Amino acid sequence: MIAVADYGVGNLASVKKAFAAIGAEAELVADPDALARADAIVLPGVGNFGHCAREFRRRGLDAPLREAHQRDVPILGICVGMQLLFEGSEEDEGADGLGFFRGPVTKMRGTPRLPQIGWNSVRLRGRHPWLREVDDGDHFYFVHSFVPEAQGDIVLGTVEYGGERVAIAGNENVLGVQFHPEKSGANGLRLLRAFADSVDGGSLGGGASRDAADGGFSGGRASPDPADGGSSGGGAPRTW
Repeated sequence: MIAVADYGVGNLASVKKAFAAIGAEAELVADPDALARADAIVLPGVGNFGHCAREFRRRGLDAPLREAHQRDVPILGICVGMQLLFEGSEEDEGADGLGFFRGPVTKMRGTPRLPQIGWNSVRLRGRHPWLREVDDGDHFYFVHSFVPEAQGDIVLGTVEYGGERVAIAGNENVLGVQFHPEKSGANGLRLLRAFADSVDGGSLGGGASRDAADGGFSGGRASPDPADGGSSGGGAPRTW
């Protein structure tokens, strides 16, 4: 079972629906014992880093996630869920991250506007099994004002927004994406499918072509949609 960590924060229903679209079983899990039994874990998150970090710990999900990490259970962090994989954030310096990756999360500076809302292309900087169906330059949907200051081999993808920003970070069994794959059409579904394949041993057809991996969701490569506000976006929530 793929567990979507339910700590009251994140696009939970959208994430579960995206996995259903590719034929993968994913359940919203709020119980720490159930999270400890998961075959893979998705860590979503939107809003304020400190609020997410405190709610995650208050609901007792911190310890089972750390234990899962030690057992090499596949973990996927999305948006603020990706930021939680790092040591902390200047958005709330009193809240600790999980520390799976070294480095802080900082507010983007020198940008056209904040937050970045909309589609942007991701440049691949490294390889990872869950990125096997992602092409260099594919577009994904972003909503954020803060970004990890990661360096070295864990930086697997970047995005240009007032400078080069980390968009994907990971190692063998952990991947964090600053964008929202569940809102990124066919491109996001391909990434989620590869993640699900890591759990099911390829039972979802990991060797499928890009078109087949789309699951009939939208066909072909996703691209910016003016209805989503483009890369400049419309009204901005307070912070991501």
